[in-house]
Amino acid sequence: MAHSPDAVLKDLKAKKFAPIYFLEGDEPYFIDLITDYIEKHAIADHEKGFNQLIMYGKDSPLHVILSNARKFPMMADRQVVIVKEAQSIPDLGKEDAQKLFISYLNNPLPSTILVFAHKHKKLDGRGALKKELDKKSVFVNSEKVKDWKLTEWVEGYIKGLGHQIDSKAAQLLADSIGNNLEVISNEVGKMLINFSEPTKFTSEHISKYIGINKEYNNFELSKAIGYKDAVKANQIIHYFIQNPKAHPVIPIFSLLYNYFSKIALVHRAGQMPDNQLAGLIGVHPYGVREYAAAAKNYKLGKVIEVFAYIKEADLRFKGVDSGSMNEGEILRELVYKILH
Repeated sequence: MAHSPDAVLKDLKAKKFAPIYFLEGDEPYFIDLITDYIEKHAIADHEKGFNQLIMYGKDSPLHVILSNARKFPMMADRQVVIVKEAQSIPDLGKEDAQKLFISYLNNPLPSTILVFAHKHKKLDGRGALKKELDKKSVFVNSEKVKDWKLTEWVEGYIKGLGHQIDSKAAQLLADSIGNNLEVISNEVGKMLINFSEPTKFTSEHISKYIGINKEYNNFELSKAIGYKDAVKANQIIHYFIQNPKAHPVIPIFSLLYNYFSKIALVHRAGQMPDNQLAGLIGVHPYGVREYAAAAKNYKLGKVIEVFAYIKEADLRFKGVDSGSMNEGEILRELVYKILH
């Protein structure tokens, strides 16, 4: 049975270490968090020279990894073997190598902590290796946090660091950065170095220390476009053009594409209840109203046209038929075409 990242970290902090960890999935943040904790804390610093080995998947066939795992520690109670980029192990998908791995799973060396950091990819769930790992290792499926749960995750993350954040500030942070937990954690870290005492953070803190404007940001732009608020949309675009380094256009193109993809799903869903629609488009139930309003403002035919406008803007940014247009002009034209 797969273990949650939080449960695994709780055990690690209680100094409960297992012989084998297999960490896989499309969210690298949790994989890195667990791997880094083991690397830093599983054995004492003075023991690491002889008893900690960092390997990389593309350079490490399974028999070499397992050979190192079977070595006994030198003048210590245990050794650590960490395989980073384990998704690149050359023979991980081959039957003979998998049999060797299963053999080790059935009889691991208790004095070794063996960690596989298998990012952006999953093993075939139908294979024997996946089933054995699920039963005989600490197996973690590191999944992306759903968009509609991101605000809740931000609140929990900051609480875990000994602080608090109000819901509006958490939503501003989540909406502005998006579903990239590593970037969120880095930005929060930059903010926290300014506070030695437990603090409850507000939108003003986010604006001051992280530089996210609570009125002019990517998600306020998409919201203004969804509600066809041309005045607000153009104010935000003007702000972006004045601050191009803080607001590059490629993430804006991606955001608008994802936003209109959700609007297209609303059209496809028809009269689906709000709670089901929220699950379909991947937003919190309270956000359904915005997308329902946007779907009324943009009929399906217009949504298809918007996809073409975004593609055209992206090509122009890359120099295709851009003429003398600069980045700001390309963005301004795109928003004008969407709104009219």
